[in-house]
Amino acid sequence: MNRRLIAAVLLLGLALVACDKDKDVEPPKALVSFKATLAVQHVWSASLGGKDRALRLALAPAVDGGHLYAAGPQGSVMAFDAVTGRSLWRAPSKLALSAGPAAGNGLVVVGTSDGQVVALNEATGARRWLVRVSGEVLAAPAISSQAVIVRTVDGRIRGLSLDTGAELWSNEQPVPRLTLRGTSRPVVAGDNVVAGFDNGKVAAYGVAKGEVLWESAVSPPHGRTELERMVDIDGELSVSGHDVLVAGFQGRIAMLGLDSGQVWWSRDASSYRGLAAAPEMLFVTTTDSHVIALHRRDGTPAWDQEALARRGLTTPALDGDAVVVADFQGHVHWLDANTGVLLGRIGTAKARVTNAPVVADGMVYVQTDAGHLYALRARPRK
Repeated sequence: MNRRLIAAVLLLGLALVACDKDKDVEPPKALVSFKATLAVQHVWSASLGGKDRALRLALAPAVDGGHLYAAGPQGSVMAFDAVTGRSLWRAPSKLALSAGPAAGNGLVVVGTSDGQVVALNEATGARRWLVRVSGEVLAAPAISSQAVIVRTVDGRIRGLSLDTGAELWSNEQPVPRLTLRGTSRPVVAGDNVVAGFDNGKVAAYGVAKGEVLWESAVSPPHGRTELERMVDIDGELSVSGHDVLVAGFQGRIAMLGLDSGQVWWSRDASSYRGLAAAPEMLFVTTTDSHVIALHRRDGTPAWDQEALARRGLTTPALDGDAVVVADFQGHVHWLDANTGVLLGRIGTAKARVTNAPVVADGMVYVQTDAGHLYALRARPRK
């Protein structure tokens, strides 16, 4: 077993479950009863195929133009009507899909565990192109009007042609000897793309040619051992307005300038999941599955919800005035964005949810690691 996978197994395993032989390791918190003020409706569901394996794949739905696209680990990519769940097309393959899909500009793009990137026609599911890259793809690609942007586990980020998949440019950051399993998804902001790396840096590139615009060390390594010096930025970063907002493992939560990479403020914290940004607030899932809110202007704390501690929570998503997270048993939770109070909950299949819920047009879409897709809607109780 390689060093990266050992680190992922040790750290994530300890964060999610208790060890019977070690009483010092706390178990996940039991779910508490509360008076729900949101009624959560199960609108539709679908099976994508797969088994619940603790591989931390980056398979999560994408919504574009009223259609929802999703991929299962056994190779199928499917398209649905986002409102009704009606199946539009299914594209089977024998590929070990590991990341995506991304959807836009007429393409649906997925990545595989053996380093392939596949683009399908967004309307029909017909294959447009398939190319091989230098490593496993563990972050959903990003699609701009100029290129498909792909991150691989070897520290590389590259731009691929929309029409053929041919490589347009490539850049890389050094990868430490010991890292978590996972990579941060690149985020397109106009003509630029921003990405986080395993060495604790965030960098921006030009989408068309891949020139380095800036790079910033958000979470410099510290400590004597390789384990202590792990500072991966694996979770979702957010580009909002003129700001880049990022959280790292054993590192910091920080706000950077999109034009320069200058760190405007930072706060010590640890997250391998990432964050969601609202106009005035940030919402972060910490390594021990606290959901915390920070004031965006300066990073000062607003609230800290501990009721879901050690439940392996996903990156938060924003559903109106609520924060949505899912956990290792397939429960989906809504929290008040202003106070952190629990508002509602629904159970899905009893399978882990690794990736953040996707919110679009009043619906919340959740994909379990076992390949089940759920469309949910939360409304105030009468």
